[in-house]
Amino acid sequence: MAVALKKNQVADASVAPRWHAHAREIQKFGTVIEDLPHALGANVRVEMVKALNQLLADSITLRDMYKKHHWQVSGPTFYQLHLLFDKHFGEQVEIVDTIAERVQLLGGVTVAMGGDAAEMTKIARPPRGKEEVPVQISRLLEAHKLIIQSCLDLAEAADKAGDQGTNDLAVSDVLRPNELQSWFLSEHLVEMPLILDK
Repeated sequence: MAVALKKNQVADASVAPRWHAHAREIQKFGTVIEDLPHALGANVRVEMVKALNQLLADSITLRDMYKKHHWQVSGPTFYQLHLLFDKHFGEQVEIVDTIAERVQLLGGVTVAMGGDAAEMTKIARPPRGKEEVPVQISRLLEAHKLIIQSCLDLAEAADKAGDQGTNDLAVSDVLRPNELQSWFLSEHLVEMPLILDK
């Protein structure tokens, strides 16, 4: 049944949501804001933002790999690994956010979309399908190793550039949690008999 509306029952178009908005970018990816109240010069910030965005893309990939393996794990260690992978995923969410905020603080633009992170990451893409537990763990360990080395390189570069904030982030907020997660994972690959021989 069609309802006829009187003219005064239709809202003015100026209060309608403007949801078809398209505009130019206000800051290009790979640039930093020139005039910031920050002790570091723009050239240093450009280099730090570039390295941080690479670390961010790799961390986004690792975070998502943890969720993939959380969903797809199976076998006798299902329960333990299902919980561990989800715990590590949550910790990686925090790491990703911390890196992204540092990029923004330095006047840069963060890599943010999954597709963009997938194009930038140095971590090999796993197949869409399900893999055996040792392969899942091995993939995660390889990703951690790459990120740990990136942290060491970034910390050294930041120290030389006088960027103590990025140096601290690379070591305290990214390196140490990734080392700890690597340790938890690697212990699952130790060959240990379930029953001792007499």
